Amino acid sequence: MTCADGLNTAGRALVRPPGPRLTEAIVTHAARRPVDAALAGRQHAAYVAALRSAGWRVGAVAPADDLPDAVFIEDALIVCGDLAILGRSGAAGRRDEVAGAEQAARELGLRIERIKEPGTLDGGDVLDVGDTVYVGRGARTNEEGICQLAHLLGGRKVVPVDISGCLHLKSAMTALPDGGLIGVPEMVDTSVLPCLRVVREPEGAHVVVLGPDHVLMSASAPRTAAQLAADGLRVTSVDIGEFEALDGCVTCLSVLVP
Repeated sequence: MTCADGLNTAGRALVRPPGPRLTEAIVTHAARRPVDAALAGRQHAAYVAALRSAGWRVGAVAPADDLPDAVFIEDALIVCGDLAILGRSGAAGRRDEVAGAEQAARELGLRIERIKEPGTLDGGDVLDVGDTVYVGRGARTNEEGICQLAHLLGGRKVVPVDISGCLHLKSAMTALPDGGLIGVPEMVDTSVLPCLRVVREPEGAHVVVLGPDHVLMSASAPRTAAQLAADGLRVTSVDIGEFEALDGCVTCLSVLVP
């Protein structure tokens, strides 16, 4: 996860290629189906190409071939300015993923902090919007993790958001370049949100901001993409179907560091 996601297209995008055990990745909410690892590799390459085309310098995090979910690099690392916070997943089997993320953050010269026991926090639950940081409270991120994050962010306004029926907050809600929230209201506690634009299909809730008027979305959300394009945004769509079969989305596959 990145604070002020993608507003500077001269930044760096951290990605980690899918490993040989990808098909064993955790599935919590999607209907489990066979995953084509070769196709996933091609989809990931196309995703990386889209980032590069938008002006982002792509850096690869060291492979973690023994960790099936490691491709979802966003969960391991939260970047705010020159601070990198290492997550501590509520899924114990994913906690070893942070080692490679820490190495990549150090190579960028970022300061390192970490979420400590008994706190849990996945970067996919952290959404930075203007002067507010929304944090999903659910199976992967607990109250203690949210409190530690708030302390490390040093006075930023942090708003916990209860989630249901989804893996992470950013599975249900993201933000557009103007800071407006977009998502699925049935999956989030809307009482703590200023407003929420309802998407045309659930996959439309997943938006990566690549620039001031440019967003990256899944090809699984054509109606939402058309709506945003009609509003004047440049929309790049990529097919990430094999990752969506593993509860993944476009935000999960990168950490943008302005």
